[in-house]
Amino acid sequence: MIQVSESAKKQIIHLMEAEGKGQNICLRVTVTTGGCSGLSYNLEFAEPKADDKIFEDNEIKIAVDKRSLLYLAGTTLDFTGGLNGKGFVFINPNAKRTCGCGESFAV
Repeated sequence: MIQVSESAKKQIIHLMEAEGKGQNICLRVTVTTGGCSGLSYNLEFAEPKADDKIFEDNEIKIAVDKRSLLYLAGTTLDFTGGLNGKGFVFINPNAKRTCGCGESFAV
Protein backbone atom coordinates (compact mmCIF):
# COMPACT_ATOMS: atom_id res chain seq x y z
CA MET A 1 0.00 0.00 0.00
CA ILE A 2 1.10 3.56 -0.69
CA GLN A 3 0.56 6.23 1.93
CA VAL A 4 -0.24 9.78 0.85
CA SER A 5 1.03 12.67 2.96
CA GLU A 6 -1.19 15.66 3.67
CA SER A 7 0.86 17.92 1.37
CA ALA A 8 0.66 15.36 -1.47
CA LYS A 9 -3.11 15.02 -0.93
CA LYS A 10 -3.61 18.78 -1.25
CA GLN A 11 -1.56 18.93 -4.47
CA ILE A 12 -3.29 15.90 -6.01
CA ILE A 13 -6.73 17.37 -5.29
CA HIS A 14 -5.61 20.74 -6.69
CA LEU A 15 -4.35 19.11 -9.91
CA MET A 16 -7.45 16.95 -10.32
CA GLU A 17 -9.70 19.99 -9.96
CA ALA A 18 -7.56 22.08 -12.32
CA GLU A 19 -7.69 19.31 -14.95
CA GLY A 20 -11.42 18.70 -14.44
CA LYS A 21 -11.02 15.04 -13.49
CA GLY A 22 -14.21 13.18 -12.53
CA GLN A 23 -15.04 10.87 -9.64
CA ASN A 24 -14.10 7.64 -11.45
CA ILE A 25 -10.53 8.85 -12.01
CA CYS A 26 -7.77 7.79 -9.64
CA LEU A 27 -4.06 8.40 -9.26
CA ARG A 28 -2.20 5.64 -11.13
CA VAL A 29 1.27 4.93 -9.77
CA THR A 30 3.54 2.69 -11.84
CA VAL A 31 7.16 1.63 -11.86
CA THR A 32 8.85 1.32 -15.24
CA THR A 33 12.36 0.41 -16.33
CA GLY A 34 14.51 3.43 -17.04
CA GLY A 35 16.14 6.37 -15.36
CA CYS A 36 19.72 6.57 -14.17
CA SER A 37 19.14 4.07 -11.33
CA GLY A 38 17.23 1.46 -13.34
CA LEU A 39 13.60 1.96 -12.29
CA SER A 40 11.41 5.07 -12.55
CA TYR A 41 8.19 6.23 -10.94
CA ASN A 42 5.27 7.38 -13.06
CA LEU A 43 2.17 9.27 -11.89
CA GLU A 44 -0.93 9.92 -13.97
CA PHE A 45 -4.66 10.42 -13.56
CA ALA A 46 -6.52 7.51 -15.14
CA GLU A 47 -9.45 5.15 -14.82
CA PRO A 48 -8.56 1.95 -12.99
CA LYS A 49 -7.83 -1.12 -15.10
CA ALA A 50 -9.42 -4.50 -14.38
CA ASP A 51 -6.24 -6.04 -12.92
CA ASP A 52 -5.17 -3.01 -10.84
CA LYS A 53 -4.91 -3.12 -7.07
CA ILE A 54 -7.12 -0.24 -5.89
CA PHE A 55 -6.85 1.29 -2.45
CA GLU A 56 -7.41 4.61 -0.75
CA ASP A 57 -5.26 6.60 1.65
CA ASN A 58 -5.89 10.07 3.01
CA GLU A 59 -8.97 10.37 0.73
CA ILE A 60 -6.93 9.69 -2.44
CA LYS A 61 -7.89 6.68 -4.57
CA ILE A 62 -4.78 4.97 -5.95
CA ALA A 63 -4.43 2.32 -8.68
CA VAL A 64 -1.28 0.21 -8.94
CA ASP A 65 -0.59 -2.67 -11.32
CA LYS A 66 0.53 -5.93 -9.72
CA ARG A 67 4.13 -5.68 -10.95
CA SER A 68 4.60 -2.15 -9.61
CA LEU A 69 3.04 -3.04 -6.28
CA LEU A 70 6.02 -5.29 -5.53
CA TYR A 71 8.33 -2.25 -5.69
CA LEU A 72 5.98 0.20 -3.96
CA ALA A 73 4.85 -1.66 -0.83
CA GLY A 74 5.29 0.63 2.17
CA THR A 75 6.04 3.73 0.08
CA THR A 76 4.89 7.21 1.08
CA LEU A 77 4.06 9.78 -1.58
CA ASP A 78 4.93 13.29 -0.42
CA PHE A 79 4.97 16.72 -2.03
CA THR A 80 7.59 19.37 -1.32
CA GLY A 81 7.18 22.92 -2.52
CA GLY A 82 9.01 26.18 -1.98
CA LEU A 83 12.04 27.64 -3.69
CA ASN A 84 14.03 24.41 -3.72
CA GLY A 85 11.04 22.06 -3.75
CA LYS A 86 11.14 18.96 -5.93
CA GLY A 87 7.41 18.36 -6.37
CA PHE A 88 6.19 14.82 -5.72
CA VAL A 89 8.68 12.70 -3.78
CA PHE A 90 8.57 8.95 -3.15
CA ILE A 91 9.85 7.74 0.22
CA ASN A 92 10.40 4.10 -0.66
CA PRO A 93 11.80 1.69 1.97
CA ASN A 94 12.46 -0.87 -0.80
CA ALA A 95 14.89 1.39 -2.68
CA LYS A 96 18.51 0.47 -2.10
CA ARG A 97 19.78 3.35 -4.24
CA THR A 98 18.20 6.49 -5.69
CA CYS A 99 19.42 9.03 -8.20
CA GLY A 100 20.12 12.64 -7.30
CA CYS A 101 16.79 13.89 -8.65
CA GLY A 102 14.81 11.23 -6.78
CA GLU A 103 12.88 10.11 -9.86
CA SER A 104 14.57 6.74 -10.27
CA PHE A 105 15.71 4.00 -7.92
CA ALA A 106 17.17 0.51 -7.70
CA VAL A 107 16.19 -2.42 -5.48
